[in-house]
Amino acid sequence: MKPRALIVRAPGTNRDHDVAFALELAGAVAERVSLSALIQDPSKLNNTEIVVLAGGFSNADALGAGTLAGLELRQSLGNELRSFVESGRPVLGICNGFQMLVRSGLLPGSLTRNAGGAFTCRWVTLETTANPSVWTSKITEPIECPVAHGEGRYVATADTVAKHGALQYFQGTNPNGSVDNIAGVADTTGLVLGLMPHPENHVLNHQHPRWNRGESRGLGLALFASGVAHVESRG
Repeated sequence: MKPRALIVRAPGTNRDHDVAFALELAGAVAERVSLSALIQDPSKLNNTEIVVLAGGFSNADALGAGTLAGLELRQSLGNELRSFVESGRPVLGICNGFQMLVRSGLLPGSLTRNAGGAFTCRWVTLETTANPSVWTSKITEPIECPVAHGEGRYVATADTVAKHGALQYFQGTNPNGSVDNIAGVADTTGLVLGLMPHPENHVLNHQHPRWNRGESRGLGLALFASGVAHVESRG
């Protein structure tokens, strides 16, 4: 039986369909659900093996990107998500989903305005660090994918970066001034990962802007395949 994945969206989320496609391509069965519906019925978590908080602009980034949705997560689903992770099931937050995980306290550090204060939309290259995560286990080469955010600069102490940094911007592609080129961080279990770039938008070769010149490489699909493989290994 294929692993079941729950993709959580909030008002303003715009990448949930892309995440569903990526997960299904990686071998999972994906279901999209609103954050409000999940809060009303947390038992939905009992019937899934993967949770993904998709990117976008939840609540129009009111009070800061991911702030309101992060508060909802912490107050209404914090205990349930912690139990979900304690059971060995992985959680992924992408862009606005990463901001939600940080602002709910499920991941360390903080995310603030990009260096220079401008919204950035461009392609970047990511590489893994030595810190293990179930979401990076199948990544064998640098990943190329886009970013689209205004509050993606990761800020944390050197100790936090050393313990939790899981993905870094590669070869000068840091788009926001994040400390130590951090693009994604994981919790101590390696089950929870948050990242600002959008690997779901490069899971097929022709999604790369220069694919017809033979430059499509480093598919983001490897990240989703890692999460699915972890679930499958649990039996």
